[in-house]
Amino acid sequence: DFNRFLYSDEVQIGPETVMTTLYTAKKYAVPALEAHCVDFLTKHLRADNAFMLLTQARLFDEPQLASLCLDTIDKSTMDAISAEGFTDIDIDTLCAVLERDTLSIRESRLFGAVVRWAEAECQRQQLPVTFGNKQKVLGRALSLIRFPLMTIEEFAAGPAQSGILSDREVVNLFLHFTVNPKPKVDYIDRPRCCLRGKECSINRFQQVESRWGYSGTSDRIRFTVNRRISIVGFGLYGSIHGPTDYQVNIQIIDYEKNQTLGQNDTGFSCDGTANTFRVMFKEPIEILPTVCYTACATLKGPDSHYGTKGLKKVIHESPTASKTCFVFYSSPGNNNGTSIEDGQIPEIIFYT
Repeated sequence: DFNRFLYSDEVQIGPETVMTTLYTAKKYAVPALEAHCVDFLTKHLRADNAFMLLTQARLFDEPQLASLCLDTIDKSTMDAISAEGFTDIDIDTLCAVLERDTLSIRESRLFGAVVRWAEAECQRQQLPVTFGNKQKVLGRALSLIRFPLMTIEEFAAGPAQSGILSDREVVNLFLHFTVNPKPKVDYIDRPRCCLRGKECSINRFQQVESRWGYSGTSDRIRFTVNRRISIVGFGLYGSIHGPTDYQVNIQIIDYEKNQTLGQNDTGFSCDGTANTFRVMFKEPIEILPTVCYTACATLKGPDSHYGTKGLKKVIHESPTASKTCFVFYSSPGNNNGTSIEDGQIPEIIFYT
């Protein structure tokens, strides 16, 4: 293949020969042949060979091919990690994938796949497949699993019994799921968003005032949006009395069907300023155009700041996407019997 290409510019590349041809093209610096090989691999890229090709792309230093492999893994994460090639990747490739915010998979499934990888790695290193060895071969990859994104049930059924986490970490994570204020855990809690967009947020209030009380009722606001987005969380106001912790339940409800589409029981710490504080859902919630939704937050804690001069319509303009227009409506059964003009839930955080 190589000689024929050098003398005639013709090339027959097949699945069996492409890697050796790419290696030779690199070694002898024949960029045109290298481009042919990468082109061939790109055309044959699928979810079930994405990990195998990603390993090769990293090995041969082909960033463009690596990037396409990662895109495929993002879009079809479940299919990609179920393929045979997944357990053959090296630790650096595993970490590069686990660091991504764009994987589309539940964290508990990802954890299961990582355990499978660790078992294969123990065998490669000729180590007995024990809990300790799995932990050892995973190294920093373990800290890239976003345990806080799991439900407490998923955590209890999988990681808590896997023997891979220390007893201390298991207890700490259980506390993180169940008590407020939450103990600090060394794991990322940022949602993995399989959305290509950029994170945006809108704030519906023009002014911040003080003293909003909580008696167990919810703060709600109804809204519609003009295009499909995914909501990942809210920005909420914090205490007027200095640094405090709040317990909070956040929900998005389909107003017509009275169906909860996503919720999270969590907490947040505030510093006493009039800023907003991020409270996130465990997974992005898809919002469809012209459907009416209710954003709902139920806080437990001291009196907080609140917003006034609420806008009925807020438009978010982004340089890349088209305009996102939120229209707000007052919501029956609201805390403090309020209207659109004032209240809690100032900010909606979303991906376009």
